[in-house]
Amino acid sequence: MKRFGLISMMAALGLSVAACGTVDTASRNAPLEQIPTEMAAPAPSFQLVGMDVDVPLTLKVSESNSYYPGGDIVWRGDTYGNRYEQVGAIFENAVQLGAGDLQGAMPVVVEIELQRFHALTEKTRYSVGGIHSIEFVMTIRDPQTGAIIRGPREIKADLEGYGGSKAIQAEARGLTQKYRITQHLARVVRDEMTLATGWTAPKGGVTARIVPLSPVQPI
Repeated sequence: MKRFGLISMMAALGLSVAACGTVDTASRNAPLEQIPTEMAAPAPSFQLVGMDVDVPLTLKVSESNSYYPGGDIVWRGDTYGNRYEQVGAIFENAVQLGAGDLQGAMPVVVEIELQRFHALTEKTRYSVGGIHSIEFVMTIRDPQTGAIIRGPREIKADLEGYGGSKAIQAEARGLTQKYRITQHLARVVRDEMTLATGWTAPKGGVTARIVPLSPVQPI
């Protein structure tokens, strides 16, 4: 770091204070419409041409039917089977639903890396309900060069999980855990693909009401 003489420093300091005082006074007295504001970032214009969904096998699956089981993946919305593949399919459907119809100027590939997918167990769903805790990293790349266009961004996309009679009534209307989570993730992906700010979690961090991108399918 360069050092200056005491006199130079004092002189510079005096000029700085004077300048600050002048700018501050001018800003305080200027009409509101004359004060410059930051330009808003433009919304992206993407077109989905590919995706890569990674559900790492290092994540721990729990089949424990308790109120809050351990593990990274807890899923009961499909019959018993390969939970990695089932959760991966949910994300693939969500990306396609959320971004498949976008006709933007820039072709992109979406990458998803799952970190946590903790839906409700049977015991929780048919009693108190809870939170579908979902965390993943989303990256948007150039399909030709692989260069990152947006991200990697860690996204926490929690969704309210129905419980008790509310869960039973929702199930009867086709609003299964799988439907609600898929629609919610589709909306998150679409926001990341179309909004300048990307996905923004609601106040409190948990989405309570989904805005479907496709109609309820008969169960």
